[in-house]
Amino acid sequence: MPELSRRRALTTAAALAAAATATGTAAAHSMHATPSDSPNSPGSPASFDEVYKGRRIQGRPAAGGGHHGGGHHGGGYAVFVDGVELHVMRNADGSWISVVSHYAPVPSPRAAARAAVDELQGARLLPFPTN
Repeated sequence: MPELSRRRALTTAAALAAAATATGTAAAHSMHATPSDSPNSPGSPASFDEVYKGRRIQGRPAAGGGHHGGGHHGGGYAVFVDGVELHVMRNADGSWISVVSHYAPVPSPRAAARAAVDELQGARLLPFPTN
């Protein structure tokens, strides 16, 4: 049996760490998805249109990538509460936040819209000025 060199030990440890990270990332990503929010294609959440607690919430892919062009904040996805746009942003880990519930990441744009309705407690969502 060949002698274990430092190089071989470090290479093996790095390979094991990379495999563990890839497995953990895939498991975490699958835990965030729910059947009603499953993507139509990778990275694209499903459209929705429903009444939640008496408020109409809608979400769909945004034409033209959103108001900033390129869709880097909302990932090319638009969310509305009673017809008023709720600005959403996709985080690097795949979670979503909105301008209303900025410090409470949720797994999908639908969940962001519901969280905003909960936070608004009946108040109207006002249009958010852009520049």
